[in-house]
Amino acid sequence: MILLPAIDLYGGKAVRLFKGDYAQMTVYSDDPLAVARDFERKGACWVHMVDLEGARDGGTPNLPVVQSVARGTSLRVEIGGGIRDMRTIRRYMESGVARVILGTAAVQDEALVREAVAAYGEGVAVGADVRDGRIAVKGWLESSAYTLSDFLEKMQLLGVKTVVCTDISRDGAMRGANLALYGELSRRCAMDIVASGGVSGMEDVRALRALGIYGAIVGKAYYTGALDLAEAIEVAR
Repeated sequence: MILLPAIDLYGGKAVRLFKGDYAQMTVYSDDPLAVARDFERKGACWVHMVDLEGARDGGTPNLPVVQSVARGTSLRVEIGGGIRDMRTIRRYMESGVARVILGTAAVQDEALVREAVAAYGEGVAVGADVRDGRIAVKGWLESSAYTLSDFLEKMQLLGVKTVVCTDISRDGAMRGANLALYGELSRRCAMDIVASGGVSGMEDVRALRALGIYGAIVGKAYYTGALDLAEAIEVAR
């Protein structure tokens, strides 16, 4: 299992939200590149980045920061938030990003998913952000008509290989990962599963690894010091 430490971006800074609430934002660093370099020193191979302003409003307001991490470290960058057309996907790919994550666009624009997968293959993932059994969109501010199972079935048919699944109720809450959810997905879904939301300590890392899933994202637990990133990366491997 790979561990993907996370940098959520707002105003060019590394921040964290509590359960996706923009009104409950904590700024952890004014220098996301320095944070990424710390990930690199501790043995990470990937970094998970989210443009929170892009997710809410569309566009790529934090693109320069993403570029600085892609070009200034050896980390493979995956980025989500506000990626809703091929032009944006190309801009990220040309900036050195390894994988883009389609969230709202994956729900609303089947043709875009198909075109993106045809152009970039495994460089395209989808985000399945779940609240009360439904897929949330637009920075988690709205709920779609899709259930998680229906959404994943559709994405598989479109050729998507990787899904980043977030239990919104656990995100930033330090309550532990939703092991029942990820265990079910690992059994039922042929795609690579990346678990996101609630990873709060080494027990979560060990439990997720035991489920045989592809990856797990670590956010708040790193920033608060609740989890030793270097140790967690070795345990995940």
